[in-house]
Amino acid sequence: MLPPLSPAEEKLLLDFADPEAPADGNWTLSANNSLMALLAHAEFHGVLPIMLRKLREIGDANLPADTALQQKLAELRDQATLATGQSMLLQYHGDRIMKALAAKGVAARIVKGPVFARKLYRHAADRPFTDIDILVDPARIAEANSVIAACGFELASGEAQSHELQEFKWLEKDNSSLLIELHGNLVHDTGMRRRLSLGFRELQVIDGDEADTPAALLTIAIVHAAGGHKFHRLQLCVDVLQGVRVLQSPAAETRLLETARMAGIELELATVLNVTGRLFDEPRAIALANRIKPDLAIRLAKWLITGNVLLRVNSRDKMRSRLSRDAFRWVQRLARARRYAA
Repeated sequence: MLPPLSPAEEKLLLDFADPEAPADGNWTLSANNSLMALLAHAEFHGVLPIMLRKLREIGDANLPADTALQQKLAELRDQATLATGQSMLLQYHGDRIMKALAAKGVAARIVKGPVFARKLYRHAADRPFTDIDILVDPARIAEANSVIAACGFELASGEAQSHELQEFKWLEKDNSSLLIELHGNLVHDTGMRRRLSLGFRELQVIDGDEADTPAALLTIAIVHAAGGHKFHRLQLCVDVLQGVRVLQSPAAETRLLETARMAGIELELATVLNVTGRLFDEPRAIALANRIKPDLAIRLAKWLITGNVLLRVNSRDKMRSRLSRDAFRWVQRLARARRYAA
């Protein structure tokens, strides 16, 4: 369980987690519990690289003169360097597999991790990743699996369950820390897939003649936060926050809303953008969320998923957070699909 944070410390955590919030050194930083607790929370929530960068920008000379704190920072910085190297190695293998897939005529795209780091973040190191996610059309899964196996990876997930979830986990034979995930759909919960879907063909429609458009990136981030990991850490909302920031034109906003209707993710879009906007005081996210006409499911989802639910996933209130997030999953499963005119 993480150490408790005061409301002021939670606000400071969000400032550290926001890649665009300035590291101006005007924060009140204390080595006596506060800063150490913030580092623990940042590590749990996947935003530690952003916090470490900002602390470097502030300068160690301006941090509390505490031996334990300096030792902890040195340890975390070493770990961050290793994580950056791991991300680079994963990217190499991802590119190698993509070339092999192309040679076999299997259309595929890498999603999330390295694409988010490159397209959504000013500092790519702010968004390390621990696997490579490759998306293909469900009809090409068998061919794609054969290609990945030929590249020196072995299946680490049960075949029957993988087919059901449309998610295959592959580990490199000589280095089991290298994980490749092959997806036929980014929505793995079969109970939700009757209403929402985000696969290779849907992303092609969203992107049109381009690749990795802002609308597509934000849609993927929203589905990742609400359809996959159920708001278990802040990094999911930071991806969404950055996705909102690259959505810079009315036409892109319209494309996003059309995408939500097409993919059946209006509930998820409204919920994720609402909580992200309120956590990081981003009015555009809230405005976009409010452009989805709320029904009972959306109202209930917004009530269930609040900033405190995310911030206290691993705190003394973790049971309340878990119950809210589990209830949200049932809302997703029971919500009716809205009609979409193609």
